[in-house]
Amino acid sequence: MKIEVRKLKPWMMPVAMIAGALFHHSIGLLQPTVPYLIFTMLLIAFCKVRPGEFRVTRLSWSLLAVQLGGAAAAWFALKGVGVDVAQAAFICILCPTATAAPVVTGMLGGNVARLATYSIISNIAAALAAPAFFALIGAHPELSFSDGVLTIAAKVAPLILLPLLIAFSLYKFAPRVHARIAAYQSVSFYLWSVALIVAVGNSVTYIMGADPGKIPEIILIALVAAAVCVAQFALGRRIGAACGDKIAGAQGLGQKNTILAIWMALSYLNPIASVGPAAYIVWQNTIN
Repeated sequence: MKIEVRKLKPWMMPVAMIAGALFHHSIGLLQPTVPYLIFTMLLIAFCKVRPGEFRVTRLSWSLLAVQLGGAAAAWFALKGVGVDVAQAAFICILCPTATAAPVVTGMLGGNVARLATYSIISNIAAALAAPAFFALIGAHPELSFSDGVLTIAAKVAPLILLPLLIAFSLYKFAPRVHARIAAYQSVSFYLWSVALIVAVGNSVTYIMGADPGKIPEIILIALVAAAVCVAQFALGRRIGAACGDKIAGAQGLGQKNTILAIWMALSYLNPIASVGPAAYIVWQNTIN
């Protein structure tokens, strides 16, 4: 059975994307489940890291600077081209590291603990910074900046920070439960597949219903996502090489939690911006 599952895994990404595209009309009914799927995936991933392994290094600070500074820079650099294009590039950079990144890093020979630490830092930073960023670039324009920040933070922060709090609490007060959850890392893969079907389905629904005049912009967004993806893997590799682990650097900056990015784009940005992280799924898996 293990061999069959291993053979199935490489096909899950294209199968999930095709299923999302084919059944996009019905997928919308599952949209409310996405936050719960993300929450569960993060909880399982965070249980893999013990608090004693949590060490912030120069690599973590360097990658974090690109994640936050790069997102802001992309927004200001591209908003003249188009707000939708700028938002797509912005969310592809601000989005935290994928929950699967430490696993991929280990397979490629990188330092798993180091990247797992950055994965946590990356998610915390996104939870804290996203509300302010979203309010600045126009989410909830009917609200004041402070009200917009609080409204978005109330939905985004618990989704990302609560799994971390629960994971560390379980480690301290219920270590057997913590160890049991940590042992089921493969469950995240299947939850990710379900979430991917829903995310792609919602993006396809939007694209299918879009004005045909939007097609050139959709193509441009997909190409910008490709450029952003290549740039993040390349820059992460250079930063990682300078810090002693080019594989962890590349995966930490380049491999993104695109399911979370699509959800945030559909929830707080122009829906067409979700095409960016949807295309990013293809680009990052092609590189890996």
